[in-house]
Amino acid sequence: MARLDPAIHDFHEAIMANASSLADIDKRIQIVEDNLRELIEQAAAYSGAADEERNADRIAEQQAKLDALLKERAALFGKG
Repeated sequence: MARLDPAIHDFHEAIMANASSLADIDKRIQIVEDNLRELIEQAAAYSGAADEERNADRIAEQQAKLDALLKERAALFGKG
């Protein structure tokens, strides 16, 4: 049986690692997007200055997480 060229083996492992990382990032993006949807729905349902400020802070926090994950995903593809 022929042995696999080490360069091809390394390339294959790198692709598999990126695929795993991408799947993890995509899952985390989905979770954050779901959190954002829920927070926006809650913000629409509640009233009052304290509630609005707290929801705005939570939405901003989740948006920052989403932005970071999207940047991380783009970096995996060499677009960041």
